Amino acid sequence: MNLDVLILAAGKGTRMRSALPKVLHRLGGRSLLQHVHTTACALQPARVVVVYGYGGETVKQALAVPQVVEWVLQAEQRGTGHAVQLGLAPLAGVEDSVVLVLYGDVPLLKAATLHPLIDAARNGALALLSVRLQNPHGYGRIVRNSGAGVERIVEERDADEAEREIDEVNSGIMAVPGRALRQLLDKLDCDNAQGEYYLTDIVAHAVAADIAVTAIVADDQHEVLGVNSRAELACLERVYQRSIAQQLMDGGVTLADPARLDVRGELRAGEDVFIDVGCVIEGVVRLGDRVHVGPYCVLRDSELAADAQVLEHCVIDGAALGDGTTVGPFARLRPGTRLASGSKVGNFVEIKNADIGVASKVNHLSYVGDSRLGRNVNIGAGTITCNYDGANKHRTEIEDDVFVGSNTALVAPVTLGEGSTVGAGSTITADVPPRELAITRAQQKSIAGWQRPRKKKP
Repeated sequence: MNLDVLILAAGKGTRMRSALPKVLHRLGGRSLLQHVHTTACALQPARVVVVYGYGGETVKQALAVPQVVEWVLQAEQRGTGHAVQLGLAPLAGVEDSVVLVLYGDVPLLKAATLHPLIDAARNGALALLSVRLQNPHGYGRIVRNSGAGVERIVEERDADEAEREIDEVNSGIMAVPGRALRQLLDKLDCDNAQGEYYLTDIVAHAVAADIAVTAIVADDQHEVLGVNSRAELACLERVYQRSIAQQLMDGGVTLADPARLDVRGELRAGEDVFIDVGCVIEGVVRLGDRVHVGPYCVLRDSELAADAQVLEHCVIDGAALGDGTTVGPFARLRPGTRLASGSKVGNFVEIKNADIGVASKVNHLSYVGDSRLGRNVNIGAGTITCNYDGANKHRTEIEDDVFVGSNTALVAPVTLGEGSTVGAGSTITADVPPRELAITRAQQKSIAGWQRPRKKKP
């Protein structure tokens, strides 16, 4: 039987106190809905339907994925049963499929946890995912009969005192044979405290119709917890980050403090990598063997080759660092930066769209943009490449073995020939021939007997 997945993502999330739809709040750098969609796709379904409502087109635009998603609008919020009814509408032939119902605000659910539910549904059962909680407040309770079979689910607002003592709760996640699901949905009514069509009510109807109902208890309660408030989002963020940290350590990465790392994308690391406290990883980051990342760094969409060293308080964004490079402290590498092996970028240096050659150095308080540096180049402190004329960007070419003195401005487009030298304090507006000295300082003068101005006495 094929698998069809419905993701319910229509709610506003009132307790989030936000204009942003709840499913678009982010965890680990991705929206809650993206996490759920990724899990759904891992199951290789025939079709994925997202039932959306609050936020409208914003929700659709936020899930820009190559896989085909069918969108169904739930304009009026009339409960989960109503949402599933709408979600089934575009699914021709669903009677011959298994339908898996997921929720757009449950981000940590794993595909492996869902396989037993799908298998049970393929054998004709209505399969629920449940969990046991020490504090089940707010959740629908799983009511079992004397033989431990599932009898029904009762929402807390409709439960009596004895039912509220039950610690096994419904996650809302279920897998149902499509033919049975259509029949059970037709039996729903809105005779309850909220006046809504509860999807959970199909359990009692299934029992009455002699359809097997099974509840599979999740091993990890965090997998089935939904996000309804900022505090709950923060809690699951830490659970997610602990999981990522554990995977990294299992793979041989040393973390100075696993609780003080945030991975908001994908991190792949080689052997004997060290990451200090307070680092943030965004996008796709690759770290080669023995890379050392100092405290409070941001790495985004970058690749660091073996033995690269990033000192404290650096931002590495869209850059490629070669073997044995050193960056920082307090450096910023912007997109398009490429450092060849053995090169160095020092404190308070910014580099953008530039190639820094083998063993070249930009050590202090400099800006290098839209440039190419050859081998063994030395850029003195306070040097800037003036790459923008107010309308267009221009390139600076610095050939091998060039020495640029401190406090120099290189006005692009300009080329410094191989082995040339630029005197400190110069403004270079024309090409410098190879192995020559260029200097543009004004002549120094000394004025004898000059007196500083003094403050006037009151």
